[in-house]
Amino acid sequence: MRVLYVNHTDVVSGGERSLLILLQALRDRVDPLLATPPGALALRAQELGVPTTRITGTAGSLRLHLLHTPRALAQMSLAAGQVRRAARRHGAELVHANSIRAGLILALAHPASPTVVHIRDCLPAGALSRATMRVIAASATAIVANSQYTADGVTRLAPTARPHVVHNPVDLARFDPTRIDRATARARLSSELGEASARRLTLGVVAQISPWKGQDQAIETLRILVEQGVDAQLLVIGSAKFAFSATRYDNNAYLAELRARVASANLNDRVFWLGEREDVPELMSSLDMLLLPSHEEPFGRAVIEAMALGIPVLATNVGGPVEIVRHSREGFLLSPREPAAWAAAACEIADHPDLARRLGAAGRERAQSFTPERHADAMLAVYEAARMQARRRRSPPPAGAAGEEGARGEDGARGEDGVA
Repeated sequence: MRVLYVNHTDVVSGGERSLLILLQALRDRVDPLLATPPGALALRAQELGVPTTRITGTAGSLRLHLLHTPRALAQMSLAAGQVRRAARRHGAELVHANSIRAGLILALAHPASPTVVHIRDCLPAGALSRATMRVIAASATAIVANSQYTADGVTRLAPTARPHVVHNPVDLARFDPTRIDRATARARLSSELGEASARRLTLGVVAQISPWKGQDQAIETLRILVEQGVDAQLLVIGSAKFAFSATRYDNNAYLAELRARVASANLNDRVFWLGEREDVPELMSSLDMLLLPSHEEPFGRAVIEAMALGIPVLATNVGGPVEIVRHSREGFLLSPREPAAWAAAACEIADHPDLARRLGAAGRERAQSFTPERHADAMLAVYEAARMQARRRRSPPPAGAAGEEGARGEDGARGEDGVA
């Protein structure tokens, strides 16, 4: 099957990592072409042997702005023409949009092929979000959500949508505890950070730096632990990737606020800003616990990555992690913005090594449900459903037949880690 994949940005974040894993898993099953702005994503795809074609990128946000909204619409309109031409050149039998903004580009492009739009974000309530999702639901042949939580959000905005839920994949070969020696990983961390190895408890957050990811709550959790006499430290792994003026949050300002919070709490020697890293599996292996304190989380890839390595996890109970973690079995699910509860849970795990080992072992087993192969099979099933749906739409109904399909189609469909 010839498939054109469309991504609205060259920045490699959670959704782009999922796409790269999918492309690798489908290498012998589809003939892909990736339409993306030039940059990091295109280079990563080319390293996998996936050909790319250039389109105009957009950083528009789903909030109205006198300057940014018209600019984003112009960028998406230009990209739509480029996508339409790329689909024709490639002979695409299906077009897969990897994000909400890519889905809007497809709505403008009107490709002849059936379309799949991948929804990876939780949109805020509001008229523009409703309009966006209804445009996608009306124009896409199928929509994929990365969790049931994301899918439910789509349905609230576009009640006619009928989503396919396909959880994101994780590269379990990369996050394999037999590949990484924990003692060696900790020794490397100690060498890099100096006194890091002397701390009793090492916590970590692996996420883009953005207010909804809750790094401020992780810092407050650390402050409470230290106040209680726990010799703890926090690794902040990730960067403020989406720092365009058009994005929903001012992520650079948030990073500055985080640093000020750390300084005011006298935690400068306990919080380590590691930025964007390629050695995330090794860094995770050095942790005693991973924290995912998001206010809401569409999926929660870092949770599965830590679980795959046998690292206990504390995760938000709002969003996708509820579909991944069973409370007290693979980790703890906790309410966001309640750092005292997070500190208490961290102490419980730290004080009971047997509990930590049990959580780690159960997490490793649970992580096997998120293999690239399983994800690829599920996505191929969506592709086939979309193609069948498109054929039914093209075929006139028998004389006298009536029903919903003639008006709308059966699989309106619905559906990671950037912020719209």
